[in-house]
Amino acid sequence: MKGVLVILFYLAVGEGISLLMHKVIPGNVIGMVLFFFALQLHLVKEETVKPICDFLTQNMTLMFLPPAVGLIAAYELLGNHILTIILAIIVSTLLVMAIVGKLQDILGKKDEGDNQ
Repeated sequence: MKGVLVILFYLAVGEGISLLMHKVIPGNVIGMVLFFFALQLHLVKEETVKPICDFLTQNMTLMFLPPAVGLIAAYELLGNHILTIILAIIVSTLLVMAIVGKLQDILGKKDEGDNQ
C-alpha cells in the first residue's frame, strides 16, 4: 500500500507542477521524471515500490485498453487524417532512431576512452 501512495504522490506533484506551467508538459510525465530522480537519488527505496511496479508491469494490457477504445470511437476522424498520422509516425520514428543512434555513438566513444 505504501508503494501505491508513493507513486500517487509523485503523480500528484507532477500534476501540480503541470498546472503551474499551464499544462505545457503533461503532469504524469513530470511526475514520472520526478519519481525516476527520486529512485536514482535513493529518496525512495526500490523495495517500497517494487511490488506495485511489478503488478502494474504484469498487467500493462489493462492500461492500454481505454486508449484503444478511444481510438475505435474516433475511427471516422482518424480515417479522415490517416495520411497525416502515418507521416507523423514515420517522421517521429526516424527522428527517435537517429537521435538514439547518435547518442549511442557519443556515449560509446566516451566509454571506450574510459577503458584505455
